[in-house]
Amino acid sequence: MGTSINNRVLDEANYMIKTKKTVRQLALIFNVSKSTVHKDLHERLFQIDRKLYNEVDKILKHHLNIRHIRGGESTKKKYLNLAN
Repeated sequence: MGTSINNRVLDEANYMIKTKKTVRQLALIFNVSKSTVHKDLHERLFQIDRKLYNEVDKILKHHLNIRHIRGGESTKKKYLNLAN
């Protein structure tokens, strides 16, 4: 891996830990695809810094556990906006 990729991976990881943002939000902020962010945080970060990986993994697992709630909230907002 090049230094620019390593720097991006560490920047994404630190930003996720600091803000608790989702993979989708990180993709928009760092101007890369969701797949790239996911690969960065799961595969590349594991090779670079295991301690940081463990912290990010906890956040990703939390997002996975609450995604059904977030999806329901988004759908509710969508239909409330259509009704108005």
